[in-house]
Amino acid sequence: MAESDAPAPATATAEPSAPSEKSSPEASTTAPPPAQKPETKRWADEEDDPPEEPEKKDDAPAPSTSEPEVNLAELKITENKFLDDPEDSNISAVTDGDTPYTSASSFEDLKLSPEVLKGLYVEMQFKKPSKIQAITLPMILTPPYKDLIAQAHNGSGKTTCFVLGMLSRVDPNLKAPQALCICPTRELAIQNMEVLQKMGKYTGITAECAVPTDRTSSTSTQSRPPVSAQIVIGTPGTIKRLMSTKKLGVSKVKVLVFDEADHMLAEDGFKDDSLRIMKDIERFSSHCQVLLFSATFNEKVTNFVSKVIKGGGNQLFVKKEELSLEAVKQYKVYCPDELAKIDVIKSKIFELGEKLGQRIIFVRTKNSARILHQQLVQDGYAVTTIQGALNAEDRDKIVKEFKDGLTQVLISTDLLARGFDQQQVNCVVNYDLPIKYREGPRTRDPPEPDYEVYLHRIGRAGRFGRKGAVFNLICGDWDELTMSKIEQYFNTPVTEVQNTEEAFEGALKAAGLL
Repeated sequence: MAESDAPAPATATAEPSAPSEKSSPEASTTAPPPAQKPETKRWADEEDDPPEEPEKKDDAPAPSTSEPEVNLAELKITENKFLDDPEDSNISAVTDGDTPYTSASSFEDLKLSPEVLKGLYVEMQFKKPSKIQAITLPMILTPPYKDLIAQAHNGSGKTTCFVLGMLSRVDPNLKAPQALCICPTRELAIQNMEVLQKMGKYTGITAECAVPTDRTSSTSTQSRPPVSAQIVIGTPGTIKRLMSTKKLGVSKVKVLVFDEADHMLAEDGFKDDSLRIMKDIERFSSHCQVLLFSATFNEKVTNFVSKVIKGGGNQLFVKKEELSLEAVKQYKVYCPDELAKIDVIKSKIFELGEKLGQRIIFVRTKNSARILHQQLVQDGYAVTTIQGALNAEDRDKIVKEFKDGLTQVLISTDLLARGFDQQQVNCVVNYDLPIKYREGPRTRDPPEPDYEVYLHRIGRAGRFGRKGAVFNLICGDWDELTMSKIEQYFNTPVTEVQNTEEAFEGALKAAGLL
């Protein structure tokens, strides 16, 4: 399966675009991708064109972190505004063996190095571990370093868990790869690298982001020097290629992380690449600790993972009924046709949305993204669009502009559904409901909802316990059936909102956004 990320350097820059939401068509920050060019199916973009040969991709390194001296007396611990756990979250931990674990009430309880503590307090502005971190970090950092399968709410602080796990296990004096983190998309890999560089700023630990690039040739992997960075974060295809060409040695690897692990080990995800990476590491480093993190693990993947993880490992799960974030209000809006859906975007999400923070509109296919983008731009609305067919430079520019707050509304395929962290997003629109991809000819059978993707999508709003709203646009009987199945699966009724300005204002007020 082709990697769902088209490449670029880990630290990309972009020209700023106008922050206003209404503009001339020429002012649109992102030109829609050409409709006529066929593309390979990539994860997060449902196929809408015939496949062709996958494009060749290569990797590029990220700069390493700096090494200033640490003075703990100068540390100033500030209140953490972002790590509020979902109320009454019920986390079930199952430990393997007789190793005792004590929940950490402070980061000092974890016996972290002064350099790592400074990164947490000064750069990350954390005060204390979140609930998931308090339970998970002792499991990761306590010898004999057992494997871990960890599931928790979106925005609960999972990234901090595995980044701390990697930083704490690395020997700064050994200039060789000691920790690997595998991610499904280049955007997530770059985001995790940014967190690592902030958290590890004072450690002197080096890091490299192994994602494909547009500008390198197919022979660049062979001609590049061997990887000497102590932590490598990247996508599975690039990591596997570096390993197969012996440019990435794994004999010293102590920690292997799979972010969004349910997709990394799913049949329709990156299962083959992930298993190959795991087996190659086991050949040279039999005591490597494997950490699997995601907000969702379906039963099939969970059963498979339990067979892959040696000795069972430690496990941490949240019941599916409790995964649907209470801080995020979910609504459904019935639309008689597609023009009505577009009108909701214009008259409600844009006009009323000017009072809100940033918004993400999720669509199912690249073609849907292109059509919606063109409709909005033609009517003078400023919007950016991201999907897997764009080249790396454009994708990096779009993400950077959105994260910098230069753009307010982003159309996306499921490329950004998993792990994308932008705390200013408080409104998500499911223009198309997520359904499971089906190979072969189209049938008249109703589609099956993709429950995991739905949960990941709504998790882009209300990060770290903040308030948020999700609007599901329902158009036709199949959408209505899909929404009904989602409500039943999570045992969460979704409130209907009439397509009027008063009703939308009421919904936003009920969500705490107005």
